[in-house]
Order: sequence, then C-alpha cells, then structure tokens
Amino acid sequence: MGIVKIGDGLHEDIRKASTVMCRSINAQAEFWIKVGMLAETNPDKTFNEIVARQLREADVKLPEIEAA
Repeated sequence: MGIVKIGDGLHEDIRKASTVMCRSINAQAEFWIKVGMLAETNPDKTFNEIVARQLREADVKLPEIEAA
C-alpha cells in the first residue's frame, strides 16, 4: 500500500462522491483510478461498457433490459 498525494479540492470531491456511492474515501479513489486507467487503455469503450465488462469478469450476473 502506498500514499498518493492529491489536492484538497479533489479530496473533497472524492469524499462527497464516496458518500453518494456508499464507498469509503479510499475505495472511491481506487474506483476512479481503476476506471481512468481502463478508459485510457480502452479509448473506444464507454464508461458503461467498462463497468459492465468489469462486472462480467467478476462473474456478476447482469440482467437484460427489455425494450419498452
């Protein structure tokens, strides 16, 4: 485990987002770092595609959405 120095403004944004997303501050920062890394290495994928792929790789069963 390492220490990452970030600015006060970003830390405050992480704290606020972590409350909304029901994650710890560290978990929220880790999530944003992971998604950012995946987005940089997969520029053709959307955020939703990246998250869906990660969920599938974790063997989470994703429900199909039926057209209205």
